[in-house]
Amino acid sequence: MSTIPRGAAIVGWGKCLPPAVLTNADIATFLDTSDEWIASRTGIRERRVSHVPLGELMYVAAARALACAGVDGRTIELIVCGTTSYDDQAPNVASGIQRRIGAEGCAAMDVNTACTSFLYSLSTATAMIKSGVVKNALVTGGEVISPFIDWTDRNIAVLFGDGAAAVVLQATDREEGLLAEKLGCYGESREILRVHGMGAAYAHQNRVIGRTEWQFEGQEIFKKAVHGMALACGEALAKLGKTSAVVDLVVPHQANMRIIEAVARKTGVPMEKVFTNVHRYGNMSAATIPVALCEALEENRVKPGALLLMPSFGAGLTFTGHVVRWGERLTPLGTSPVELPDSNRSALDIITKYRAIKAA
Repeated sequence: MSTIPRGAAIVGWGKCLPPAVLTNADIATFLDTSDEWIASRTGIRERRVSHVPLGELMYVAAARALACAGVDGRTIELIVCGTTSYDDQAPNVASGIQRRIGAEGCAAMDVNTACTSFLYSLSTATAMIKSGVVKNALVTGGEVISPFIDWTDRNIAVLFGDGAAAVVLQATDREEGLLAEKLGCYGESREILRVHGMGAAYAHQNRVIGRTEWQFEGQEIFKKAVHGMALACGEALAKLGKTSAVVDLVVPHQANMRIIEAVARKTGVPMEKVFTNVHRYGNMSAATIPVALCEALEENRVKPGALLLMPSFGAGLTFTGHVVRWGERLTPLGTSPVELPDSNRSALDIITKYRAIKAA
């Protein structure tokens, strides 16, 4: 008689950041801005720009997560890819990862809730493991958002970057992995963050493919994001009968340093318990939390048995608060030889094409 697992432990993790770095000084060469202006308002100093499609970043991250877990890709039963910036909508990104890791026949799906996509994907995979549908899963979060940026708008161009990361989940009889979450959405506020030019509404409309216009109401996004994330954190912790006082580390969505600080204040968590890397990568949307988790492990910020709090928000306007119990292992079981293809192009070189599309 089979038993239903109590948890879905995170047993593998891996990240993939493209090598090309776009600094604030680089952006100041074509927009009226400066390093001081950007950093003082966002906390961002630089971000990455990918020379490869999203599927490539996700594959490298997945290969590293599988090696970290000591797991062969052929044993994976479910792949869930969280993203907004698909290479193609049909076929989905997850099917490409399935083919490349050799997980023949396994379930493969994409989840799009904008910046919260990784955490929604983590909830989906965990629920399927806890319900006995599958015994393990690969969950990725990644974006190649640079082709969709309006590079003429300094309020948008300074914020976003490209990257990907992945985790491997395995069924366990211990209370590990995702313990509780609150998923939500302020649908009435969906118009405050909209990217015109992405989606079927723009097909056959005589638009230049790749040209976007961003509807981005910064102050309203700030207020909704802080309220939603703090609310979700409180409700997720309450499900476990806990408060923020017992949280060992907060690994938040890395959208903006001011938002991160405001959420920490509202949830009663001191900033020394908050992991940040927004200064290095900017807002990588669905990739921010899994990349931050990988780097928190690399920097010894996660201890065995740690209780982690992961809040996020995204277009929609979606919001989440996830409570994760870490296991005992903090180091990879193995490493992957898989690497991105070489490129000698700078970040400025790569975005030249995108800037030309906007000007067309």
